[in-house]
Order: sequence, then C-alpha cells, then structure tokens
Amino acid sequence: TLLAIVLATGLVVDDGIVVTENIFKKVEKGMNPIEASIKGSNEIFFAVISISVTLAAVFLPVIFLEGFVGRLFREFGVVLASAVLISAFVALTLTPMLNAYLMRPGKQERSKFYNFTEKYFVKMNTSYAESLRVFIDKKWWSFPILVACLIIIGVFFSLLKKETAPYDDRSYIGLSISGPEGASYDYMDAFMNELTELINDSIPEKKVSLVVTSPGFGSSSVNSGFVRIALVNPSERERTQHEIAADLTKWTKQYPNARVNVSESPTISVGRRGGMPIQYIIQAPNFQQLQEKIPEFMEEAGNDPTFSNTDLNLKFNKPEIYVTINREKAESLGVSVLDVAQTLQLSLSGQRFGYFLMNGKQYQVMGQFDKKDRAAPMDLTSMFVRNNEGLLIQLDNLVTTEEQSSPPQLYHNNRYMSATVSASLAPGKSISDGIDAMERIKEKVLGENFTTDLGGESRDFVESSSNTMFAFGLALLLIFLILAAQFESFIDPFIIILTVPMAVAGALFSLWLFGQTWNIFSQIGTVMLIGLVTKNGILIVEFANQLREQGMPKREAILQAAETRLRPILMTSLTIALGALPIAIALGAASTSRIGMGVVIIGGTMFSLVLTLFIIPAMYLMWSRDKKHRPEFDKPEIQLYE
Repeated sequence: TLLAIVLATGLVVDDGIVVTENIFKKVEKGMNPIEASIKGSNEIFFAVISISVTLAAVFLPVIFLEGFVGRLFREFGVVLASAVLISAFVALTLTPMLNAYLMRPGKQERSKFYNFTEKYFVKMNTSYAESLRVFIDKKWWSFPILVACLIIIGVFFSLLKKETAPYDDRSYIGLSISGPEGASYDYMDAFMNELTELINDSIPEKKVSLVVTSPGFGSSSVNSGFVRIALVNPSERERTQHEIAADLTKWTKQYPNARVNVSESPTISVGRRGGMPIQYIIQAPNFQQLQEKIPEFMEEAGNDPTFSNTDLNLKFNKPEIYVTINREKAESLGVSVLDVAQTLQLSLSGQRFGYFLMNGKQYQVMGQFDKKDRAAPMDLTSMFVRNNEGLLIQLDNLVTTEEQSSPPQLYHNNRYMSATVSASLAPGKSISDGIDAMERIKEKVLGENFTTDLGGESRDFVESSSNTMFAFGLALLLIFLILAAQFESFIDPFIIILTVPMAVAGALFSLWLFGQTWNIFSQIGTVMLIGLVTKNGILIVEFANQLREQGMPKREAILQAAETRLRPILMTSLTIALGALPIAIALGAASTSRIGMGVVIIGGTMFSLVLTLFIIPAMYLMWSRDKKHRPEFDKPEIQLYE
C-alpha cells in the first residue's frame, strides 16, 4: 500500500493537469474563467474518463491474480485504482470550480519566469509541429519503427537476468551444515568450532552470530548444525551481504569434513526461510529408478558451471548391513528364522529386559553385547544361536551379510517417490539460467518414466512469471474493449494500443542499461505501463476526432490535435516519471528490490513519449476512418415557449 501511495503521487495529478491546461488556454484567448471552466472541462471530459477508466482497468487483473503474486499486489492494485478514479472525479468537479473562481479574468499577468521560459516552449511547439509534418509526409516510417521496437523487446528480454525478486541487503546470512551420516556429536562440535573461528577471523562486519551444533528440534539430526550471522548496517561496511555470502561459499568449499550451504534470506518467500534458490524435484514411479539415476544426475549438476554448489535431500549415506538367512541350512541344523532374529535383537538392540531392586532403588536391566564385541560388521558372524536340541550354532554357518548404503529418509511428491536437487547459483547466473540448466541435464540423463517439479524460490519464480504474463494479456484486452466501447470503433483503440510495444521496448532497454533484472516488481511495473502510456494516445486521438466532427480534414485535425496536446502530454509524462523516481533511486532501507519497477515506469514512459508523438498521428492518418454521422443521436435543440 505504501508503494502504491508513492506511485499514486505521480498519477493522481494527471487529470488535473489536463483539465487545468485546457481551461487556461481558453482564458488566455479572452474567455471568462467560469465559461472557460465549463467549456474546457466539457471538451476534455471524454478524454479524462477514458484515461482514468483504462488506468483503473489495468489493475483489475492484478487484483484478481492467484497465488502469492495476488496476495502480494492485491492491496497495491486496489489503492492505485481507487486513487486514479477519485482523482478523475476531482478533476472533473472540484478542479473546474477552483479554476473558475481562482483564475483571474482577462489578460493574465506574466511573471519573469513565464516571460523567460515561454519563448522556449513556443519554439518547442513550432519545432514539434514542423517535425511532425515532415514525418507525416513519410508516414510509412512508422512500420519499421514498430518492428524495431518488437526486435528490441525480443533481444533485451533474452539478455535480461530473470529472478523472483532481487535480494535486499538485510544484514543476515544463514549457514546450514551436514556431516557424514552417523557422525557423532563430538565430531560435529569440533567442525562447528572450526567454522566459528573462520567466521570470527574473516568477517569483521559480523555483529553477532548464533552457532548451534546438533539441534534437537525439527527434522535435524546429530550430524547437522546451523549458523545465523547478523551483520552491521550496510552503511557501516564496505562489502555487501551478497559479497560476504559469496566469500563464505568459496571458503567453506575447502572444508572436506562436512558440507556447508550458505544462504541469504529471499526478499519474497512463501512459507519458508532461506534455502538454495534452485529446488528441482525429480519424481519416479519406484525407488530403484531413483537410486539408479540420481548419482549420474548429481554428477552432471556438479560439473555444470551454472551452479556453485549442489545438494540432494535423498542421500544414500546411511550405512546398513543386510543379513540373509539360508533357510534350508538353518532348518537342517534345527534353527528357525525367529531364533536368528531374536538373537540379533537381544544382542544388539539394547532393549530393557526387566528391573531389579538394590538399596531401595529400582534399576533397569539392559541387554546388549559389550561395545568391543559389536563394533565391526564381522562381529555378527561370530555370534551363536541355540538350536532346538540346545546346541550352539555359529551364525557364520547360517547367514550371509552384505554392507549397503541407504537413505535415512524417503521423500514423496505428487504421490511419486521423489528426490530434491538443491543448487546455489554461480556469480552472474539467475534463477532462469539454473532452471534451464536442470532441464538440459534432465533431457540428457533421465528417461521418459521420470517427471519433474519445482520447489522453493524456483517454484515462486515460475508461478509469478506465468501470473504476471496472464495479467499483462488480460489488461491489454480489457483496455482495448473499454476504448472500443468509448470510441465506438475498433480502429482508434488499436491505434492507441500501439503505444504499448514502444513502452515495453523502452522498459526492457532501461532494465538492461541500469543492470536490473526481470523480476516480479518489474513485471507489475510493465503491466502498469499499459495504462500509463495509452493516456498519450487517448489525448491525441480523442481531440482529433472532436476536430473532425467540427468539419476539419483528417490531416489538419491530427496535426492540430498533436500540437495542442503536446504540453499536457509532456507534463503528465514528467509527473509520472518524477513520481516513480524515489522508487528507481532506492531511497530508504530495504528498497533495492523495488528499483526495477521505478526503472520500468520511467524508461517506458519517456521512451514511448518520444515515439508516441510521431507514430500515433501517422497511424491515425493512415488507418482512422471517416465517422458516420447519425442524426438520430444529435442533441435536440431546446425551444422555449411562453
């Protein structure tokens, strides 16, 4: 909501600017302020309604988006749409009234600033009019320019890095540590102490750190640990949070005793905290297929330059001994399977046999072989079992043993057996690069029986991209239908919609120029552009239609309309750009992630402004049709009778 209010400061004054500028022109020509307010606001009424309704309609798809994108931007859309509609009501009611009573009648007194700047504005108007006439004579230039805009969109969209949202510097880094399966607490504690020394020596920016060995909560085990590092404020350090995390990743790779994953807290997370940005879930009908292909997949992922670190939740590192009983031999020696199972359980499980009392206290009786007699796998075969005749038979005669590694835990996803491959990205790589790399490995390694899914931040990225693309298309369709109803034509709205590809081309070029990414904020900013830039086309086309209804030829009508509307178009475009400027220059803490939205709005608005002033008049001259006069809709003259 606060982000919406910041943007609204540049949007809500647009309608007032257009109405006031039109009224002021009429007063300059000698009209009474009250009459000028009535005629000026009536003349611009249709354009203001069209601008406001289209801008409010842009936020309708955003309001009804599903998933976390909808939850995040619902209030944003409601606030902006409400602000725009209220500003339109004020511009058509309160603004004309204030102009009528506050504007001085007759010739206006000119300030020194006005006298100094007006000559430049007049020169700008005449220069634009002359340039437009030259362009109109060669109006076919419009098509190559529009094609060039489409090419710019394709080129720069492929060049831009894509992610869910840029990481804000929150002065926080997390480390998760996993040791070898079966590692003792002492082993993990020694490694955590070694890691603590590294952090204390190498990160002077550290404010405080929390180091926990073998946490006993959640799904953690003895062979795990975590570190939480809080850094001093960004203004008090030279390195960014991301640079410190990258250095830690490089240093901890040199430790062979345990695996260390360094993570930053994502700007937007849905029901999770931290973790690697790439979560690629491999699904198979059975466990054997996963066991066969996972090592090959992990080898390919580890060798891929897109990733700096890879991990797998389905780890085949739990040592197990499979005991196979020779049933025929056991039967011939008078030993049952139950006898063998009970002997192993009583010897190794450490279960309670009973209790005994001594000195008034109760003690448990625990049965288990001494540690030296059960430390090695070969000790199993040295055990004895009693047969049905009471003789002791060595287990070595009855069983065979096989050592294997199995996963400590099995995972399921969408009712399939699954394994999640997690990866952190190499410097300069984005989430889209990581997902594409995983897809390439899938095509190379996995067969048709395997399916895949995404989790974590990767899933959020794909969901947000599909949702905002749907919102963009629906907003475009809604605006076209609304304008078609208002202009009673399909041609005029199509001419106005041509401003959108020019704006999107400017937005993508601006993102590339300033080193920003294609993320959820820049996507919503692009959806906003549809409503912001069609305003310029509406002002020109609507006024040209009015002049043609008064009998002016089409060429002269569009030339006069474009020249007359030049100043309000420039003023409204500048107010929109200046309103988004605080977002683009990231004023305030934790505002880095919103830079993309400000850059998109400013770049798209200013880029399309220059092209709109030439392309829209040229397209209007080529495509706009003569309006059919329908006398039945003419307003009847009011006759007064005594």
